[in-house]
Amino acid sequence: EQLVESGGGLVQAGGSLTLSCVAFGRAISSNGLGWFRQAPGKEREFVAGMAWNGGFINYADSVKGRFTISRDSPQNTAYLQMTGLKPEDTAVYYCAKSRGLAATPDSTEYNYWGQGTQVTVSS
Repeated sequence: EQLVESGGGLVQAGGSLTLSCVAFGRAISSNGLGWFRQAPGKEREFVAGMAWNGGFINYADSVKGRFTISRDSPQNTAYLQMTGLKPEDTAVYYCAKSRGLAATPDSTEYNYWGQGTQVTVSS
């Protein structure tokens, strides 16, 4: 299975971006799906997650109300819509599929990862 992210870029503070994550090999909805990010010199952190059936969605406190995770199953694609971007959102963003049906904040529960897409927010 392979995950491919796209949609990153450079945006001014307050702007918006939508990241995409296309799954190849298995259905995007076969397992829980998460978005993570890693800033330079920092550990990878959980951003948002969606259970396999879309029935439970959770967000990191730092992005609640600004980011939205969604999925288009026929297109086998997941999205992370980001609004009200801040300089502290600057990071490489990754999508990942979990080993199980849930999407926990624990990155060790994920066994398939995309290559990442850079998001840079200027002040």
